[in-house]
Amino acid sequence: MSIWKRIGEALSALTSGEPLSEIFDRLRTPPERSVAFTIAVIALSAKMAKADGLVTRDEVTAMREVFQIAQEDEAGAARVFNLARRDVAGFEDYALKIRRMFDSSDTCLCDLMEGLFHIAMADGTYHPAEDDFLHQVADIFGIADHDFRALRARFVPDAAPDPYTVLGVAPETPMSDIRKTWKRLVRDTHPDAMMARGVPQEMVRMAEKRMIDLNRAWEEITALKGPEAA
Repeated sequence: MSIWKRIGEALSALTSGEPLSEIFDRLRTPPERSVAFTIAVIALSAKMAKADGLVTRDEVTAMREVFQIAQEDEAGAARVFNLARRDVAGFEDYALKIRRMFDSSDTCLCDLMEGLFHIAMADGTYHPAEDDFLHQVADIFGIADHDFRALRARFVPDAAPDPYTVLGVAPETPMSDIRKTWKRLVRDTHPDAMMARGVPQEMVRMAEKRMIDLNRAWEEITALKGPEAA
């Protein structure tokens, strides 16, 4: 059963008047957690799209890229997006429910932030309101500021991303520790690892960009410090 059919079943409760934001409370464990994850990204995307006052065609297209939505499933995805956009619950309520669903150290929250950054940058502009929105969501998720900046450095092309920022390490960090961090991040980016923590298969393609960014950062640091340091 595709994730969109499972989402349709989860949303059937809406016919009895249950708010979309309350559905999260019933979706805490696998395999339902991947359904909750997908709803979470779309719901927060809908709220973020309103942050800069405009929902663009590019943002909708980006959402399709994040989830690889098949043509026959587009109606279901659009339903979630529109329900979330109309829901009286604020984005803080969604973010808090998601935060309670995952452990504070769960990489799944960073996976979710990646999807939001991808959608925010779809129109080629990173609006200050979007930055404020994403920063607040990251704070609610308990994502450390240096991790948030690492994510932003990878997605917002206002300058060449600093390789240390991308890996979330300081320039003075010993090379052996930087290597360990790089290897851990690469391991966490493997599709099997992502699906094991509840990221739907439809979104795993996001890992391709992350892997490229991580390896490029490692190569740049190795070049800066010299091959003998590696």
